[in-house]
Amino acid sequence: MDASIDFQAIPRVAAGRSLGGRETQQDDLVCFHDASEDVHLLVLADGMGGDGAGELASEGVVHIARRLWESRLWQEQPSSLFLESLCQQAHEELRRRRMGLADGEPHSTVVAILVRGGQVSWVHVGDSRLYRFRRGRLIGRTEDHSVAQLKRQRGELTERELANDPDQHKLLRGLGGSEAPVVEHGCALLRADQTFVMCSDGVWEQLTTEELGRLSSRRDQHDALREALALAVERGGMHGDNVALIFARLGPDGWIRRWCDGFWSVVRRAVATRRRTGEHAATLRNEV
Repeated sequence: MDASIDFQAIPRVAAGRSLGGRETQQDDLVCFHDASEDVHLLVLADGMGGDGAGELASEGVVHIARRLWESRLWQEQPSSLFLESLCQQAHEELRRRRMGLADGEPHSTVVAILVRGGQVSWVHVGDSRLYRFRRGRLIGRTEDHSVAQLKRQRGELTERELANDPDQHKLLRGLGGSEAPVVEHGCALLRADQTFVMCSDGVWEQLTTEELGRLSSRRDQHDALREALALAVERGGMHGDNVALIFARLGPDGWIRRWCDGFWSVVRRAVATRRRTGEHAATLRNEV
């Protein structure tokens, strides 16, 4: 079991992955930031397909993400169209990579977010997830494209039972199949105190939503990420899955919140001082 972590970091984002109990790494991720326009692109993929195809698949998704980012296609297209292009071109890339294999079928999940202009847009295919928290409280997450998720929607499973259901790994959508993928889209306005968590199933099977919310809200994202991945690897044990995780705090800079926190801190100190002064004066009067 390998607990070592491969880290990535850009402003306001911490990301990492670990082998867990596997011999090969089939999870991949990449994080980009354009400082001039304050745009973020975060992409996470979980490959599958046997005979080395999983590693090839997730790397193919990241390869396409890097190519589209460097071409600055995100400047020319609306966010949702850019993310759709990323998924469809990644799908075609996996189809091309299949032709170079004697055996194996490169397939992959994907979850990606693009943040710009005060808005976050996201896409996902498969069972890699995006969670959105505000002050540690869940405000939304993607729904897996899996048989287990269908059972959850029908009321046959609880949320906590999803991770251990035998149908959890039976995916209904993915990149690299015989047909173009149906991509799930979402968007929201950025708010202060928001955190975003992107992860492969190796993480969410081992950590609860509450744990992810609490860890992602910590001030030190890198320490929190390290703890989260170490915990997922430990709980997965010798036969645990690969784990990949991104923590992002991409809302407004929070200067208003910091100013308010400082202001109320001064007010609280002044009130406390006044209270102590009043108590001292009352004591003097009693003594007199």
